[in-house]
Amino acid sequence: MPAVPRLAHLRIGSLSLRSRITLLVTMLAVVLLAPTGLGAATIARQRLSDMEWRQARAQAAITAQDVLRGRLTHPVVPRVAGIDLVQVVTSDHHVLDSSAAARTLPPLTAVLPSPQRPRLDVQSCGDPRVGCVRLSVVLAGTSGASPVVYAGGRVPGLVSTGIFDTFFAVQVAGLVSLTAWTTWRVTGRVLRPVEAIRAELASINLGDLDRRVPVPSSRDEIAQLADTVNGTLSRLDQARRCLERMAERQRQFASDASHELRTPIAGLRAQLEEAQLHPEDSDLPALLERALGDVDRLESIAADLLLLARLGSEGAHRRIRLDLAELVRGELTRRLPRCLLHARLEPGTEVEAEAFHLRRACGNLLDNALRHARRNVWVEVRRVGDGALLTVTDDGDGIPEPDRERVFHRFTRLDTARSRNHGGTGLGLAIALEVAHAHGGTLSIEDCAEGGARFVLRLPLAPPGTGAPEEPAPGDL
Repeated sequence: MPAVPRLAHLRIGSLSLRSRITLLVTMLAVVLLAPTGLGAATIARQRLSDMEWRQARAQAAITAQDVLRGRLTHPVVPRVAGIDLVQVVTSDHHVLDSSAAARTLPPLTAVLPSPQRPRLDVQSCGDPRVGCVRLSVVLAGTSGASPVVYAGGRVPGLVSTGIFDTFFAVQVAGLVSLTAWTTWRVTGRVLRPVEAIRAELASINLGDLDRRVPVPSSRDEIAQLADTVNGTLSRLDQARRCLERMAERQRQFASDASHELRTPIAGLRAQLEEAQLHPEDSDLPALLERALGDVDRLESIAADLLLLARLGSEGAHRRIRLDLAELVRGELTRRLPRCLLHARLEPGTEVEAEAFHLRRACGNLLDNALRHARRNVWVEVRRVGDGALLTVTDDGDGIPEPDRERVFHRFTRLDTARSRNHGGTGLGLAIALEVAHAHGGTLSIEDCAEGGARFVLRLPLAPPGTGAPEEPAPGDL
């Protein structure tokens, strides 16, 4: 037995949403309209019957008055619309007078009233020639021997044969059918945008995430659904592009890293093999010094690669409130410049940052400027609107505008200003850029009057707070 409801549930569940809505509305229409139609038919039939009884009573009363006053005509002329059968009979069922329609008929009924009940309502179906009739039977006098008046009419076939109920049933069926058809059409029109969204979404694959589903002009839930789908496609497209860029950067990075690591390894191997072949001709202290230099370079590259891998993966919980001016001042005191340093540091320029990473970014910018300056380096820290600004400027050869974006790529060295003879791993500016992005800032190169390179690091200011800025110990480096 439980399998029957389950099967019905599965059948309904397999229908489309349009079919289910139409079926539900049709069932509701049946539940609402069927009792309404039945009630309407009953009320209409009752009212029609009541009207016929009232007409019969009225005609019977008129004819009885004519009998009592001696004004009865031959034949009797009915004066109430809808009443054509009128008879005046004696107490022994002898017809005294009748209307034209009842002239050849025997007494319409055998029922006789009494002085106690001088008025009766009778429905009779005894004579097949007449069929069913509704009669008002009235005693025209006060004694039992007084004439009796029969007045009425045939019961309409529409009521007696049940066609009246059939008429209302057809009306209800028509309304239910119209409701189902209208619901099917309206639901189809409403769900048409959903079908368009589904079809378009089904045709979108990974290679064309830039396509969008159609958005209906009506600002309803379906339009909101389309906007949400398009927003999701936009995010997926951005993620795909980001993954493609990351994959391309990883491929380029692997190629550059293998090249950068191969050079010191090859040099170290060549030196060791030469010393192994000609140990008597090798200058051991010089060999060890060169080997240690290559090892230092390998260690620097490995450390920078590890730092780049870790940037952004250490959550914001490690960030503290820092005074950018004090941090830069500390980095300046740790360096022995070969040129003149001009510093203008505005105190109280506070940011929220991971101390080690921000120190490394500022140090890389200072090292880059000191490495390529001719005589002067200018360093400035100040507040600009809701941001903190660090500017590092040198009077070196500068960076051509077409190369200003490329210098931030990993292992990029310009021919005129970046070479291994200057030291460095080729990752300093890339690290500084990643640190800026990880802290919600930017790093760019701008024109300067001194003719060299000007690097501008912008970071958001720390939100207002009562806590004093923290300054990590130098040992954090």
